[in-house]
Amino acid sequence: MAKYEDLKDAVVIVTGSGRGIGRAIAEQFADQGAKIVITDINAETAAETAKEIAAKGVETHSAVCDVSKMDQVEALMQAVIDKWGKIDVLVNNAGITKDGMFLRMKPEQWQIVLDINLTGTYNCAYAAVAHMRKAKKGAIINISSIAAGGNAGQANYSASKAGVIGFTKAIGKELAPMGLRINAVAPGFIDTAMTDAIPDKIKETILANIPMRREGQPEDIAKAILFLASDQASYITGEVLNVNGGLGGL
Repeated sequence: MAKYEDLKDAVVIVTGSGRGIGRAIAEQFADQGAKIVITDINAETAAETAKEIAAKGVETHSAVCDVSKMDQVEALMQAVIDKWGKIDVLVNNAGITKDGMFLRMKPEQWQIVLDINLTGTYNCAYAAVAHMRKAKKGAIINISSIAAGGNAGQANYSASKAGVIGFTKAIGKELAPMGLRINAVAPGFIDTAMTDAIPDKIKETILANIPMRREGQPEDIAKAILFLASDQASYITGEVLNVNGGLGGL
């Protein structure tokens, strides 16, 4: 694994990191010696994950946070500042799906996905930047998706992830003069609990369309995020890094 010396002792917040891709991201940062903030909507999950990652010999902090609620997000950021005095990296990973064909999609299915995936990204970035700008240094990596290009049955999710890309590019330009870098990672078909539930025949069809002929691993996403968070990416901002086995860019 590549080593990024500048990430040692960096304070890193990964939203939605109690399990899945978020947890893999947090573990990869911990392997670099960073201080890790684990957030989840479930207090027990967040605390247990933080405890297990702390066993790697790093400092951790766990918190319950609904990213769609600005008051909870601001409280999270302030707790991190009170504990460690800075925020170096924010990874906006928290997200949900509420899939359904458009003609049968309820307004509440639309709204909750936008609230968490897009507004949640805005909330966390806004609250973190309030502290990062004082240091004139910081990196934010937002998680988009290949679905930003449009997936049938995912009008809400596709819209939210396309919005994340536009948001990333806009504030990447705005915040660059302050020394802040804002980028996005767009995963393709990744091996998670969500994809495990897909019927085998459908999964075979998806894999046949991936040039690398395999699904990605959460660690593939985490490694891309480590790079974008590090000084190795010091001249990169407002960009989208596609991690999808060649399935297609955005």
